[in-house]
Amino acid sequence: MGEDGAVTSAPQRPDGPTPTPRLIATDLDGTLLRDDKSVSLRTVAALAAAEEAGIEVFFVTGRPARWMDVVSDHVHGHGLAICANGAAVVDLHAGREFVQVRALPRATALTVVDTLRAAAPGTSFAVEMTTGINYEPLYPPFFQDPGAHVATAEQLLKEPADDAGDPDGADAAGGAPAPVLKLLAHHSELAPDEFLALARKVAGGYAAITRSSPTALLEISELGVSKASTLALCCAERGISPAEVVAFGDMPNDVEMLRWAGTSYAMGNAHPDVIAAASGRTVANNEDGVAVVIEQILADRLAAQSGAEQRELQGHRQESEKL
Repeated sequence: MGEDGAVTSAPQRPDGPTPTPRLIATDLDGTLLRDDKSVSLRTVAALAAAEEAGIEVFFVTGRPARWMDVVSDHVHGHGLAICANGAAVVDLHAGREFVQVRALPRATALTVVDTLRAAAPGTSFAVEMTTGINYEPLYPPFFQDPGAHVATAEQLLKEPADDAGDPDGADAAGGAPAPVLKLLAHHSELAPDEFLALARKVAGGYAAITRSSPTALLEISELGVSKASTLALCCAERGISPAEVVAFGDMPNDVEMLRWAGTSYAMGNAHPDVIAAASGRTVANNEDGVAVVIEQILADRLAAQSGAEQRELQGHRQESEKL
């Protein structure tokens, strides 16, 4: 959900020539999705057209894998998505199977918990694991999860006992600790950006800290884990450079990705930090801002191809005249 006045005019394109991208990376909430969490028909068509043109599309989100059903039907080609702010790569064609996990060590998460409790009394925590989410009694019930275990963060983050049924996060397949993807920290009184700045000041040396919610809810990952770093790994595997990537986002957890990509767009409803980080700006999510840019990219590509064909035809004619 964005925090800035919505832009509804034509997109502000980056200065200079924009090469045809090989990959489009887009956030979901507040970016690709409308506020009602739907994917518009226009956006569905634009995504399909991009894939048909040979441009890969990666969904890059803070959402956990279990919340990816909203876009599962719109993933073509590779079927991969980057979830949990870069902590996981999942295969949406294979039932949201984890392909890569970049976990937050439990000991590190406990250090962050202790640090934030001291710096911001009243902070409550949740722990997002590959097996689901567990949370403290005072953590707001943003989304009810009937399988969640409720306990203190210290209990939730302890190393599980060696039995497959351990409620504190053991992997049911063999009793091994379930990887922690994100630690979530909520404060009921601090302003969102104030809480983020404080957390980064006191705990930023232990973990990567960001936010994507309009409330004072922080998302905490292993140091070096972000949407940008995991996207960079996925692109390197494909031989795709940052200059060949176009990225879209609206909230602070998108900033690193927008700075990394060769071309990036802040949504019309974006947070001010996102606007500052992006090289361009498109219209708001409710105005299909991602689709607007994709359509322009494809139109520019078609025009360039047509121009090249005309120049080639003209060259042949000139050669014929010489003969």
